[in-house]
Amino acid sequence: MKGTPFVKKALDDITLDLNRHEFTAIIGATGSGKSTLIQHFNGLLKPETGEVLVEGVDTKGRKDQRDLRRKVGVVFQYAQYQLFEENVYKDIEFGLIKRNIPEDQRKEKVLNVAALVGLSQSSLNASPYDLSGGQKKRAAIAGILVLEPEILVLDEPAAGLDPEGTREIFSMIEKLHNDGKCTVILVAHSMELVAYYAKRIIVLNEGKVVIDGTRDEVFSQQELLVRLGLDIPEVTKIMKKIKQSHPEIDDRIYTVDDAKREIMRYI
Repeated sequence: MKGTPFVKKALDDITLDLNRHEFTAIIGATGSGKSTLIQHFNGLLKPETGEVLVEGVDTKGRKDQRDLRRKVGVVFQYAQYQLFEENVYKDIEFGLIKRNIPEDQRKEKVLNVAALVGLSQSSLNASPYDLSGGQKKRAAIAGILVLEPEILVLDEPAAGLDPEGTREIFSMIEKLHNDGKCTVILVAHSMELVAYYAKRIIVLNEGKVVIDGTRDEVFSQQELLVRLGLDIPEVTKIMKKIKQSHPEIDDRIYTVDDAKREIMRYI
């Protein structure tokens, strides 16, 4: 707490430009400042020093924070805390009502986004509290996507999901990004997910940016990542071991698909 001996600087002299239409991952050990950083993006937190600009406008100077949160949608790790209405349909619809969208348009938007994230009609009629973890995640994402944010921030979207649910959620997120509908900022612990989807990776440690670069630039620094409590993808470790007996193999491999293509070259 500020003004006490227990005060801790959560973020320290961070300077970043996050570009439109990028798919960026933010990684770091627990306590590195990831969640604190993303809460500055839509004004949930405001910097005590410095500034956070969204499309050139300082978040501290915005009179209407609702406008900022329409531009920047955040889905938090514990999606169940973002759900509060008596059924999922009303939960997704809530933001549209606050925007005074006519009922017929609301219905069309809710049904479209529900289909996009894979929520059935029976799920829409259910209480959010009766959903599985994966369905809650989908409902929370739908409640953000229905507002058509220009920037989508996802804090551990795979938490609590099985592999199939994770693939489905990320396939949907990737499609949104590839269709040019939103900039994506992903916070994740899974190096496999980060390697597969992110084009840019930002590594935080103790509130500072330690690395900011491409997959190659980040995952080539395995020793540093391990010291920071992180690692490289498991498939990369396997490729490095293969390279010891097959020097011709490229070990700058970060996804299973890339590994498969590289190995097939020598079969």
